[in-house]
Amino acid sequence: MIASFRKAIYSLGYAGGLAGLALAALPQPSTAAEAPRDLLHQLDEGFVQVFDKTAPSVVVIDVSKKGAPADEESGSGFDFFFRAPDAGLRNPLRMQEPPARSEGSGIIVRSEGYIVTNAHVINGAEKLSVKLRDGRVLPGKVVGVDDFTDIAVIKIDATGLPVAAWADSDKVRIGQLVCAIGVPYALEYSFTIGCVSGKGRSGLTPEVTPYEDYLQTSALINPGNSGGPLIDVDGKVVGMNTLVNGLNRGLAFAIPANLIKDISGQLIEKGSVSHPALGIRIETLGADSSLREQISGVEKGAVITTIEPDTPAYKSDLRPADVITAIDGVPVASAQELRRQVLSKKLGQPVALSVWRGGKELKISVTTGELPKTAATGTRSPLSEKPASSGDIEGKMGLRLGELPQSDSKLTGHGVRVTEVTPNSPAAIAGIQQEDVITEIDSKPIADLAAAHTVLGAQAGKKAVLLFLERKGQKTYGVVKIEN
Repeated sequence: MIASFRKAIYSLGYAGGLAGLALAALPQPSTAAEAPRDLLHQLDEGFVQVFDKTAPSVVVIDVSKKGAPADEESGSGFDFFFRAPDAGLRNPLRMQEPPARSEGSGIIVRSEGYIVTNAHVINGAEKLSVKLRDGRVLPGKVVGVDDFTDIAVIKIDATGLPVAAWADSDKVRIGQLVCAIGVPYALEYSFTIGCVSGKGRSGLTPEVTPYEDYLQTSALINPGNSGGPLIDVDGKVVGMNTLVNGLNRGLAFAIPANLIKDISGQLIEKGSVSHPALGIRIETLGADSSLREQISGVEKGAVITTIEPDTPAYKSDLRPADVITAIDGVPVASAQELRRQVLSKKLGQPVALSVWRGGKELKISVTTGELPKTAATGTRSPLSEKPASSGDIEGKMGLRLGELPQSDSKLTGHGVRVTEVTPNSPAAIAGIQQEDVITEIDSKPIADLAAAHTVLGAQAGKKAVLLFLERKGQKTYGVVKIEN
């Protein structure tokens, strides 16, 4: 029946939430009038069968929390959408009072009681209970949590459970029909329909996870759907509903199925996840990139902004401001594409990077390491309140330089120290900090203060100068505009 359902969909077409199907229901002047009605009947029955096939593998997760922080409603930003059962419709996305309980959804992935859901659904939980489609309510325990991907696995003491079928999320197409099952506003096993309206969405919640590769859907999703499945017309899971941008906007996002399978498998087998990493921070090379005017000959790629200390990248030939254009021969046009490729590798696996530097393409090999459980963020040094002189190029940049301390044998003879940064100056805007060590200016190595002054003097007339920096063990860079 589901195969006929798919044929019916493709025969009628899909547009604007199936609004176009209404035309097919109009009386026709010939015997052909029965054909559209038959297709509508197939669609009607097909949707019912998709729900009946998938719903038994969906659960309701009831979470008891202690001391949950108060949140404010946000109608414009992206929000996780678990719900507080007592919230009603008054303030659906965010509770004004700390919720003692919240509900979310989950997907049964193994018949012996393993359930995948969002990490944010169960974080802070003191007690978990899981309600099955057949009405049973069983206690749950946390098997493992991966905050980097917002994926968690819990387990209940049960066997012979119906298991969700997985789709290959890499093959999902924009415009493809999808359905969602969840628990909006305590309305258990609600079923909504929409389409895949985007793929590879990122930059939505950078404070939550560095790995963002969301499917965007127009299926109506509300608080309580978090952790529930996004399914195709074959009843297979293409993703797990995770984010929503306000209510009734048709802007919802799901974690792709292939990532869920990988992460949940690791959590079930060993209780934790080891993420491969190179030890770099990156940004997309775009029109607004600070390096855009400094780089020629390459239009797309991921710019290395920082190299973390004691990482594979730090021990390699990679440098800040390098533009990575491919990994193992696979082109990368953005920071997100590079992250996705690195995530697909194994720990300890050598990878070959194509790097653009100084107008030339280089091949650099790096062996993946493990992503730290807590990514270093660094702290910004206080800016000097003493204005720098405006009579030289240092003053135009808004900084002052000094020799490195003789006691610092690791760095002495390999750069100069930033002793002052004027607030709101070009240097401050570029993120230069006091105690930064400048090791190169305009890609020229700097041994001491005299060398720095010589190279800076040659920058007169330029609009910006590229500085390579050492900062608390990190390697990074800054592009400072010159006020002429």
